[in-house]
Amino acid sequence: MTDLATPTRKPERYTSERAALDDLLDTVPVGVLSTVVDGMPWSVPLLLARDGDRVLLHGSTGAGALRHLIAGAPLTLTVFALDGLVVAESAFDSSANYRSAVLRGTAVELDAEESWAALERMTDRLLPGRTQEIRASSTKEMRATTCLALPIEEGSWLFKARTGGCDAPQDQGVWTGVVPLAVVAGEPEPTPGVSAPVPASVEAVRQAYPSAGA
Repeated sequence: MTDLATPTRKPERYTSERAALDDLLDTVPVGVLSTVVDGMPWSVPLLLARDGDRVLLHGSTGAGALRHLIAGAPLTLTVFALDGLVVAESAFDSSANYRSAVLRGTAVELDAEESWAALERMTDRLLPGRTQEIRASSTKEMRATTCLALPIEEGSWLFKARTGGCDAPQDQGVWTGVVPLAVVAGEPEPTPGVSAPVPASVEAVRQAYPSAGA
């Protein structure tokens, strides 16, 4: 198996700094899980949360692909953030600023006690403090949920990023530069009929993903 920590092209865009990987996993709450099921490729986007040296994943117990992973099938998890469009003098030289990571390994199914903690960790990852504002998951709900953990191990991940602009154009009359892109939180939209004030967990999300005018 190829060591994912070994760059194969444009090595200047790769880093082995674990902090860069952790920052991406802590910033981007969604990734694409991929494996092979019955000889065919299978991919699905899903929410995730880093918990120390592992990534927490979850899904329905009825999902056959997750049972495939529980049985020991290898997987990859891809996480990507598009930070800007690099507008160059030609389409060939145009690019994008981004951060990306690919993690590979075998997921571990969590037991009942660990699953409770994992789901709370994932909930609070998306909505900080939300578990203190709502009821706990029921036993029935937990039985319908599969929780997995993907270990983050040396040699099992690759981080790649591009930053900066483009080379100066030969024709100064052609606009070139960078268009920054970011995920922002909009105005919360309450469910019709709900009169409760916006909770602290939702306000925390707005602070984590502020709009340009905030």
